[in-house]
Amino acid sequence: MALLDTARPPAVPGRPPTSELVLRAFAFWITQYRRTWRGTAISTVLEPVGFLAAMGVGLGALVNQHHGTSSVAGAGYLEFIAPGLLAASAMQAASFESTYPVMGAIKWNKQYHAMLATPLRVVDALAGHLLFVLMRLTITCLVFLGVMLAFGAVESPWAFAALPVAVLTGMAYATPIFAFAATRENDSGFAMLFRFGIVPMFLFSGTFFPVSQLPGWMQPIAWAVPLWHGVDLCRDLVFGTATWGPALVHVGYLALWVAVSFVVALRMFSKRLVS
Repeated sequence: MALLDTARPPAVPGRPPTSELVLRAFAFWITQYRRTWRGTAISTVLEPVGFLAAMGVGLGALVNQHHGTSSVAGAGYLEFIAPGLLAASAMQAASFESTYPVMGAIKWNKQYHAMLATPLRVVDALAGHLLFVLMRLTITCLVFLGVMLAFGAVESPWAFAALPVAVLTGMAYATPIFAFAATRENDSGFAMLFRFGIVPMFLFSGTFFPVSQLPGWMQPIAWAVPLWHGVDLCRDLVFGTATWGPALVHVGYLALWVAVSFVVALRMFSKRLVS
C-alpha cells in the first residue's frame, strides 16, 4: 500500500511550442504538394513566358513603334510591364491558392478538421497553410524573375529585392481571401471575386499603364489597392530608382493588410471550425 500511495502519476507531456505546431501543419501541405507539383510546374514557367512574350514583346513592339523606344515612364514597354506583371502574378497565384484549397479543406476534404483532432489549434492550421502559400508564391515569383532576366527586362541589381516585395503583395491577398473562403458554403462567390475583384485590379493598378492615366476619381481607388503598392515598388526596384521613404510606405501598407487580415481570418476559421 505504501508503494502505491507514494507512486507518482506519469508525467503529462507539455504542448509543443507554436512554431513546431505551425511547421507540422506546413509539413502536411508539403507532403500533399509532393504528389501534385508536376501539375503546376509547367504553368509556373509558361505563364511568365507567355505574359512577357505576348504583352511585353508583342504588344510592346507596337507601343514602342508608335510612341518611341522610351515611351512609358522613360523605358521600353517590356521593361515597364515586367515588374508590374511580377507583382500581379503573385496576386493571381495567391488568389488561386486561397480559394478552392481553403474551402475544400473546410467543406470537402476536411483537412483542417483532421488537424484539429491532433494537438494543433486553429491558429496553427491557419498559419501552417499560409506558410505553404508563402512558399508557393516564392517559387512562382522566383521563376518569374528568372524569366525577366532571360528577356533582358532587369535594369538594376536591386531587382532581386523585388522578389520579397512581390511575395508580400501576394500574401496581402492570400490572407483576406482565406478569411473570405472560410465563410463560403459553395464556390459561387469565387467567380464574383475573380470577375469583380482580381481582374479589375489586374487591369487598373498600374500593371499595364501608369495610374496617372486613369480618370482623376479612379486614381485614389487604385492607390488604395494593395496591388498598386506592389507594382509601384517592384517597378522602382527593377529600375533602380527606389527611395527609402516611399518603399517603407509601400511595405508597411502591404504588411498591414497581412496583419489585419490574419486576425480576421483567424476569427472566421475559429467560427467555422470550432463554434
